Amino acid sequence: MANKLFDSELKVMDVLWREGDMTAKRISDILKEKIGWNMNTTYTIIKKCIAKNAIQRTEPHFMCHALLSKEDVQAAHTDELIGKLYDGSVDKLFAALLGRNKLTAEQIAELKQIVDDLGEKKK
Repeated sequence: MANKLFDSELKVMDVLWREGDMTAKRISDILKEKIGWNMNTTYTIIKKCIAKNAIQRTEPHFMCHALLSKEDVQAAHTDELIGKLYDGSVDKLFAALLGRNKLTAEQIAELKQIVDDLGEKKK
């Protein structure tokens, strides 16, 4: 991802990821109801996403289509987090998450299963 998406841009993208293609007006209506943004704010953020090639605009009616998948954006942001805060080490991130003692037994079991599944794929 060449350009980082900021929190405001992620809010717009999240609407598109959840709801699919829609008009800028509809995105504005959803974000007004959800977080209180006015139409000008939403349109400004949409235009920033278009400039970053995260959203494609088509006519008629200023239709918006997400060009980036949620998974790709999550991966890029995760890579950035690991690089900035954990010296590029996934194990340090994982250790930090586990060390916070805020995981339930069920979440720990799920993580163990994910690790086991990854180990099987590597064989």
